[in-house]
Amino acid sequence: MSSFRFLHTGDIHLDSPLKGLAGQEGPAAELIRTATRQALANLVDTALKEEVSFVIIAGDLYDGDWRDYQTGLYFVRQMGRLAAAQIPVYLIYGNHDAESQITRRLVPPDNVKVFSSRKAQTFTIDNLGVALHGQSFKQRDVSDNLVPAYPQPLPGLFNIGLLHTGLGGMGGHLNYAPCTMDDLINKGYDYWALAHVHQATILHREPYVVFCGNLQGRHIRETGPKGASLVSVRDGQIEDIASIHADVVRWALIRVSAEGSHHASDLVDRIRAAIVHAVQNDAEGRLLACRIELTGTTELHGQLLSSIEQITAEARSSALSLGEEAAWIERVVIKTEPVSNPAGALRADALGDLQQIIEQASADSQLVEQMETALGELVRKLPHELRAELEDGALKDVSDGNYKSLMDRIGRDLTTRLAVEGM
Repeated sequence: MSSFRFLHTGDIHLDSPLKGLAGQEGPAAELIRTATRQALANLVDTALKEEVSFVIIAGDLYDGDWRDYQTGLYFVRQMGRLAAAQIPVYLIYGNHDAESQITRRLVPPDNVKVFSSRKAQTFTIDNLGVALHGQSFKQRDVSDNLVPAYPQPLPGLFNIGLLHTGLGGMGGHLNYAPCTMDDLINKGYDYWALAHVHQATILHREPYVVFCGNLQGRHIRETGPKGASLVSVRDGQIEDIASIHADVVRWALIRVSAEGSHHASDLVDRIRAAIVHAVQNDAEGRLLACRIELTGTTELHGQLLSSIEQITAEARSSALSLGEEAAWIERVVIKTEPVSNPAGALRADALGDLQQIIEQASADSQLVEQMETALGELVRKLPHELRAELEDGALKDVSDGNYKSLMDRIGRDLTTRLAVEGM
């Protein structure tokens, strides 16, 4: 067998709309709007620079149906760069870009090999001694385990499986194409190129089972470096798997304690220092998209809630002072507690009753179901800015089945909102 390297990527979500951009303008906002495109271009740059033998895209190249043909044309343009260097691309479609989801299509360049959605199939690269096995999604909701129907490994070749899967619902992701680790290990392939879970991780070695993560973080739940896996193979054995950072914008949650702050100006100084620290230590020269979360018990609690617009403007001013493409503030979230209402204290009124119900709910499954329905209605009636913040946290709570955490979140935020409004 020969030595070769390949890039394993997926969850590119090309032209996916990134959140938090409504009403924002300037170079940073424009960079965020085009981030998924530039990340793909960065990936192609890496493929050319590293002279890889082939590229794997393990599903969700697209985020959904195209707004227009420009999305497809951009992809073809980037694949054309690889074609000029004689680098083939092997592609499966996942839940976001399943056949039933995409109504507009373009014929891909000859170097792009797309796996069928009807049944699993195999492509071979004879000069490298490589066999690639995969199947695209026909519809978004694939509930069957696809692995048993994948072809058996070809003897004497380096066998790679491409699969878009939730692998049991990892990280709260929907469990599309469900399978188990044993299913993958026992198939006999040398490398499983997985996508759908957006956090890069090597789950198993010999054989290798790898989630490459998504290419570009798109919101605050996708923080940290994002990119692809560069895999080096020699004589049929994997020598190295390196993380390639292709992201253009990097998301960061910056927590700033308000403990001990007596004046809003003190807190603004802390926010500015925290942004500077994050840019210097986490951005790696990229635009840092930040959510500022103010925490701790402080006498400024009520003032912060009533002046959130000004605090946000101050944070954005601090970011802009570092340069237009150094940091961008998506939102400032107030998660402080009032000094007069320490955590866990109960109010002797209707709000106190609500808190008591929330605390008791975790021990009563029937009550959890009732509260789940009632809280869903309550969230829909809240003011937009509070509802948006609740929904951000609630998404993970619901996906994790953590209804107690969801109830605690709503109870806490209602407590602070009523306290500042004097209710």
